[in-house]
Amino acid sequence: MGTKKIELIVPPRPAHFVGDGFRVHNFIPSAYRLNMERMTPFILLDYNSSHYFPPTDQVRGVGVHPHRGFETVTIAYKGKIAHHDSAGNSGVIGEGDVQWMTAASGILHKEYHEEEFSKKGGEFQMVQLWVNLPAKHKMSAPKYQGILNDDLPKVALPEGGGTIEVIAGNYGDTQGAASTFTPVHLLNARLNAGASAKFSFPAAYNTAVLVVEGRVIINQEEKVNSDHFVLFEPKGEDLDITASENAIVLVLSGAPIDEPIAAQGPFVMNTKTEIATAIQDFNMGKFGYLEA
Repeated sequence: MGTKKIELIVPPRPAHFVGDGFRVHNFIPSAYRLNMERMTPFILLDYNSSHYFPPTDQVRGVGVHPHRGFETVTIAYKGKIAHHDSAGNSGVIGEGDVQWMTAASGILHKEYHEEEFSKKGGEFQMVQLWVNLPAKHKMSAPKYQGILNDDLPKVALPEGGGTIEVIAGNYGDTQGAASTFTPVHLLNARLNAGASAKFSFPAAYNTAVLVVEGRVIINQEEKVNSDHFVLFEPKGEDLDITASENAIVLVLSGAPIDEPIAAQGPFVMNTKTEIATAIQDFNMGKFGYLEA
């Protein structure tokens, strides 16, 4: 047992735009030792902190682009995101919803602000997380899991302290909504002021939290402000989070995938040769077709 001690508290890096619709702070990979190898199976985390987009008739977003070798997880906190992919999936990710897309052998994808949200404008806040796939699954068939907030298993904390939304993995005896290829725990802790939540993960798992809203105290000693990322040492099992004010905290913990990583843009494979093949396959149209 033992406590998972904090290794690093990371402030938000300067924001940059992905396309014209996502104003993100990048936490993984970053200059703060949070590289893909250290954070495996989590290989990218872009956080669009709450940002007001004014009304427009021109839909903002990211145009058609490929992915291979991993999964993308999109969590909407404010605003609405529309999406399409070359496997024929489409829909809207509303506030509190989750999209878990397995790119695997290859898919084309586009994502943008939902049309009515664009016309009205408003606060927009989301997370996109990339979860690596082990070599044996990198060339499996793409799949899609669209998870409405109403369908997320939820655990009520004692004395009205808040709710834990179980996206993947488990919280106690409650199993998450998403299926995963390797052990991954992904939880939204929605905590009321003064409430605490306890978590336990295997010592060797790579574990971190992102404070999406509010301020919290971790392990009853470290104060962490909103929009900050906390990395834990890969030892010890237990941690607790106390909300200094109403807070939302994204908790992620996963079993490391102990394999080489070769990454280039939207492709994450095990070797440079596989990256070259991915680029060739994309250029030859093997990822399907998606209208721009």
